[in-house]
Amino acid sequence: MAAAWAALRWDWPWMAPYAPYAQAAAAGLQSGLSVAQVLNQLGGAQAPVRFVPESQLPAGQAYEAYIAEQQQCPTRDNLHDLFNGLTWLALPRTKARLNVLQAGEIARAGVGDRRGPLRDALTLFDENGALLQAPPALWQALEERDWQRLFVDLRGLWAQARLVLFGHALQEKLQQPRKAITAHVYRPQRPLDLTRPQWDEALAADLNAGHLAEKPYCPLPILGVPGWHLPNENVSFYDDAQVFRPPATGRKSGALDN
Repeated sequence: MAAAWAALRWDWPWMAPYAPYAQAAAAGLQSGLSVAQVLNQLGGAQAPVRFVPESQLPAGQAYEAYIAEQQQCPTRDNLHDLFNGLTWLALPRTKARLNVLQAGEIARAGVGDRRGPLRDALTLFDENGALLQAPPALWQALEERDWQRLFVDLRGLWAQARLVLFGHALQEKLQQPRKAITAHVYRPQRPLDLTRPQWDEALAADLNAGHLAEKPYCPLPILGVPGWHLPNENVSFYDDAQVFRPPATGRKSGALDN
């Protein structure tokens, strides 16, 4: 994994919430520490969970249930689990809230061949979610998938928006940016014009099972965000209909195609 650690890019715009950990994380990983050891050093005694080797997860026990019971997060030495751990450190209350909901659903329904609507929605958020505060006009254009209006006509409004990538699989994919990479964007149910710790606390309180089970997400091609990818300064960037697709006929506003 040494080559992967050396190639990590912390300067992408979407990495901003995790940049405070960059120098120490890079040094620890390149010195040969495991991902769990690095995360524990970064989090210190205030971390919401301890990070442990994946081998400590008992055979047959659900990952989310183990975290909830032991306050320990099984962790592999790969980018996926590194970004998962960094999200635990940057947005601990939100991660803990998702874990409580996951563990509660596992206790209620067990672990079957299918996750069920709530666990599926929670997993989408945890793996591929993003959080967006934006003026109403931007949200309307996003929900309608009016990409020209969202990214070109209203481009200046993005200066008033706040977009934070939450999903650790999403962060991993963006280490090799591709135009088609798309986030599941969640709109907080109340304004959150706060500091990041305050935002984390308010967002955790905002998440509830009934609302999340409806998959209240909008698709957002991340590299279309103004200021996040140099090629999108040319408006022809948005002409790619394979990425910036119109909504499916009959689709509920704000829902995903799949």
